[in-house]
Amino acid sequence: MAGTVVDTVTAMVSPILADLGLELYDLEYSGGVLRVTIDTPAGSPAGVDIDAISLVSRLLGRELDHDENAVPGRFTLEVTSPGLERTLRTPEHYVRETGKTVSVRLVAPLDGRRRLTGLLMGSDATTATVRLDEDGEEVVFPLSQVERTKTVFVWESQPKPNSPEARRARRAAADTSTSDEEVGAR
Repeated sequence: MAGTVVDTVTAMVSPILADLGLELYDLEYSGGVLRVTIDTPAGSPAGVDIDAISLVSRLLGRELDHDENAVPGRFTLEVTSPGLERTLRTPEHYVRETGKTVSVRLVAPLDGRRRLTGLLMGSDATTATVRLDEDGEEVVFPLSQVERTKTVFVWESQPKPNSPEARRARRAAADTSTSDEEVGAR
């Protein structure tokens, strides 16, 4: 039954998303919860904002109200974005997130490792390759052996406003602009 709900709702939401310039990232139906995850096209400068999520929720909710047979019984509709740290469930997710840092937990150890963290180098329909953080080794693993994979958001550290590093950066920027002014004055 869940497969037909997913197929039916996918057919309903796809034209809505196409009209808004968005993509369906994932769709799950389990335990009376219909979770629709939407995103901007790969390579977009920004992610989905709350206004787009609200609009898709209203439009899809209206469609589901008109077709009472799309989802049996009572259910909760959740429309969301994949967030900064995304769960990778399908081969398409792995392809889309190539070049990002991921954390992988395998069902069983592979070469003595059950957890892999590193840069996702590539993927196809059945395998993925991660370059490990600790030693740079590339590990190829079957997607069928994945228990869970998530992207890892890497925070860029900024120096505190009055730290020695920030003062040095301000002085360096001031020196550069002073030398540029001197060149322009000549």
